[in-house]
Amino acid sequence: MTVKQAPGRQVDPAEDAYRDELAFLAAYDDGPRPPGWRLTPRAVVTFVVGSDALALPSPVDGLPARLAISPKFVGERALVERAVITLAGERGLLLVGEPGTAKSMLSELLAAAVSGSSQLVVQGTAGTTEDQLRYGWNYALLLAEGPSPRALVSSPVLTAMRTGGVVRVEEVTRCLPEVQDALVSILSDRRIAVPELSGTDDATVHAAPGFTVIATANLRDRGVSEMSAALKRRFNFEAVGPIGDLAAETALVRRQATAALERAAAPFAIDDVVLEVLVTAFRDLRGGVSVEGWAVERPTTVMSTAEAVSVATSLGLANAYFTADRDPLSLLPGHLLGVVRKDDPTDAARLLAYWDSTVRRRAEAGTHTWRRLWDLRDVLEA
Repeated sequence: MTVKQAPGRQVDPAEDAYRDELAFLAAYDDGPRPPGWRLTPRAVVTFVVGSDALALPSPVDGLPARLAISPKFVGERALVERAVITLAGERGLLLVGEPGTAKSMLSELLAAAVSGSSQLVVQGTAGTTEDQLRYGWNYALLLAEGPSPRALVSSPVLTAMRTGGVVRVEEVTRCLPEVQDALVSILSDRRIAVPELSGTDDATVHAAPGFTVIATANLRDRGVSEMSAALKRRFNFEAVGPIGDLAAETALVRRQATAALERAAAPFAIDDVVLEVLVTAFRDLRGGVSVEGWAVERPTTVMSTAEAVSVATSLGLANAYFTADRDPLSLLPGHLLGVVRKDDPTDAARLLAYWDSTVRRRAEAGTHTWRRLWDLRDVLEA
């Protein structure tokens, strides 16, 4: 399925990008749905992991009779099913993992499929305040009218509670402890008190059926603001790991890089061999061992799939704009160097050691592409 961007947008939210699929799945599966859900749990899983062509049980105006659902998240189906069951029980879901493992993308897809909107988001930072989880005020109206429902500014959490939606809290461990603690009462009591409106019907906002929270946290962020035991107990944890299969990761990198190049009105013209070499190098450096079983010194930075997509996109753009004098493979060492030096400049030595061991041994085995990479070693020294 080709995802078309709305005019004037770089990236559409999932509910707009996959509007046709969501409408089809709503008509396709008429099984039991948890209160407030747009789709059945089974259809939510299908939306996330994809399927072969499905057929509607009866015709629906404006919808095709058959439609293949595109795969969007590359990972274990069992993980997605557990996440959906957690949300069906209106329990908080916490997705944890290394940076770049598509935790945010998975949370967006789940929110879009369950509640029809993925845009109720709180971005966790050291500057995130408790008001961003509860409510604030329009101070002009507050001064003119005093506390009133009209002057109240709802947070994404409060809006989700009122509408029975899913709210996403990104990088929850980057929030200060007192901000995280605000989530404890929200997830326990399922209501937010507004004492300034005491004596009115709006003094307490109760969560409507369907309300729940999806949070994400990077394993590298442990110690920024460690979650309290009380908050941890209110979430089901699901670990999102790197993609295990080379072919699946390569296909994902190709798909996402192609989409990025389409937004730039540039064709994707990276040779399959070059793309596989790129992903293989990322996997070697990420895992600390090559596919042959040779030890590889891991750099400090996370060699994530998201970074591989970024490099593939850059190679594609160079090929599109500098066609006459750019060989994508010749640019790969420089881009890899840029990635590994993000956290620690001394990681450049680890990349050079990878060249002197794994790349050299593959070149000696007679693989043309790896011989060409070995010849480019000087780029890393420069």
